[in-house]
Amino acid sequence: MAATSRYWIVSLPVHASATTVWNRLRESISKHSFDTPLYRFNVPDLRVGTLDSLLALSDDLAKSNAFIEGVTHKIRRQIEDLEKVSGVQVGSLTVDGVPVDSYLTRFVWDEGKYPTMSPLREIVDSIHVQVAKIEDDLKIRVAEYSNIRSQLNAINRKQSGSLAVRDLSNLVNPEDIVTSEHLVTLLAIVPKYSQKDWLSSYETLTSYVVPRSTKKLHEDNEYALYTVTLFQKVADNFRNNAREKGFQIREFEYSPEAQESRKQEFEKLLQDQDSKRSSLLQWCYASYGEVEFHILV
Repeated sequence: MAATSRYWIVSLPVHASATTVWNRLRESISKHSFDTPLYRFNVPDLRVGTLDSLLALSDDLAKSNAFIEGVTHKIRRQIEDLEKVSGVQVGSLTVDGVPVDSYLTRFVWDEGKYPTMSPLREIVDSIHVQVAKIEDDLKIRVAEYSNIRSQLNAINRKQSGSLAVRDLSNLVNPEDIVTSEHLVTLLAIVPKYSQKDWLSSYETLTSYVVPRSTKKLHEDNEYALYTVTLFQKVADNFRNNAREKGFQIREFEYSPEAQESRKQEFEKLLQDQDSKRSSLLQWCYASYGEVEFHILV
């Protein structure tokens, strides 16, 4: 994000007229500096009230200003995070469609939103309520987006984790599974260093194991995935004996319908993530300008 300009806002007492003070200020600045831009910040006459109420409001203004600035930073950081995900450079942040610098140097009080006849306390409270609502909306929208990302991350972990935990549906083909009235095919997760042990012992882990029925389907850095076919009535006994030798039997039921359903679910989550990210980003850009407007007010 591009570096932002810094401004000093100076308040001066008016003894004659505001125009006279302004002209004197420009003359004084021009004598002691080189090419320093000056802008007149036009603030309307507001209902100040009593001195006590103004002093009390001054204390509250410091808290409100810190709160509003905090919300602004949250929105800006969220924009940066969202743009980082897509690899796009952060766009220009604006207020009412114009850059912040331009808006600040051409600031005009919005009488429609904040009537000058309203007491200052009422104006400040109204600003605080509106910014608080924006902060609440931000929390809700970010939570919705984060929830979708968490679901996708969980799916990706299942797809990219070790064979001990990952989803096996995309590693197993229909021809790898034998299912009949009496026979069943189990999937065994075998540590890489124990593959010789598996090949020499799987037929004797229990009775009624189909000889030479094991087949390696996949291998990662830690494990190998094998099938083994045996009679259904000894499946539980085989699982127990395999576990004692350090082999893990994964529960698995091949279902093209379930596999297609998972694929559709994943694609829908991807679409929802893109939609939520785009919507949240647009909202952040618009809300950043709205909160910055309240800071300037």
